[in-house]
Amino acid sequence: MANREQDQLLTSTLLNQIAPLEMKARQIVEGFISGLHKSPFYGFSVEFAEHRPYNPGDEIRHIDWKVYAKSERYYIKQYEEETNLRCHILLDVSSSMLFKYYADWSKLRYAIHMAAALSYMLHRQRDAVGLIPFDTKPITTIPPKSSYTHLRYIYSQMEKYLEDEKNKSPEQRRTASADVIHEIAERIGRRSLVIILSDLFENTAENEELASALKHLKHKKHEVIMFHLLEKRSERELDLPDRRFVFQDLETGSEIDVLPRQVKKDYKAKMDQYVKDFRHMCGNAHIDFQEIDTESSFEHSLIAYLNKRRRMM
Repeated sequence: MANREQDQLLTSTLLNQIAPLEMKARQIVEGFISGLHKSPFYGFSVEFAEHRPYNPGDEIRHIDWKVYAKSERYYIKQYEEETNLRCHILLDVSSSMLFKYYADWSKLRYAIHMAAALSYMLHRQRDAVGLIPFDTKPITTIPPKSSYTHLRYIYSQMEKYLEDEKNKSPEQRRTASADVIHEIAERIGRRSLVIILSDLFENTAENEELASALKHLKHKKHEVIMFHLLEKRSERELDLPDRRFVFQDLETGSEIDVLPRQVKKDYKAKMDQYVKDFRHMCGNAHIDFQEIDTESSFEHSLIAYLNKRRRMM
């Protein structure tokens, strides 16, 4: 009875207040894996080599359905083993990521917890994970390693940004995602999984360059997952109270006086088109693009995505 009462007291809110990133990540990931018995990232640690005919007893998930569509014969994809998966997590820590209006968490806090859970999952399956916080440039580069000590070091670095958020650091950090991604694409040598967590808020004139940077990663044969974090009601739909607002650009400090209902229709149309175009570009480039609403439950968003990945494998 006592244990059950204690479990009920360990709510997500309480854990967020008293637990380090590792405990939160472990709580989510262990629960997810215990239900699946396998990782949604299975298969990234190998390189495709050749096909061979299907034999009874082979796992169906290895059948190449594109080949079947052309030949109406079953062939199995064979792989050459490499080392364990290497994952680089690119974390946008620019000032726009500090925004929240309706949500309990800022985009930065949400992204950090997402990165922590994914790092723990990768570590649990003995893969190597690294971290690259960035704004206009990579702030630091923590190369992928698989040790527990290394995982704790990554958490300690991410927790520093949580402290900056808590202390409302006045430093204004702009974003230059395209430049950073181009640099990382050139810097990463061997095929890796690259996870990017960002609100993609930067000069819209740079959209084509950002798309080019992501394609650069794919050209280098990296797997790419893009998490696009927005507070949907306020940032995507401009669903705000009917009064005047002074909007401040968190990255430059510039301000503009706005009555939301006067610009809401045009704003929403442009935002919808922006996201639609970006999603279309990612689809064409075989980049996994995932929209995250920071008002939604962190646990539900993460588990929904991991289940989606599992179905794709």
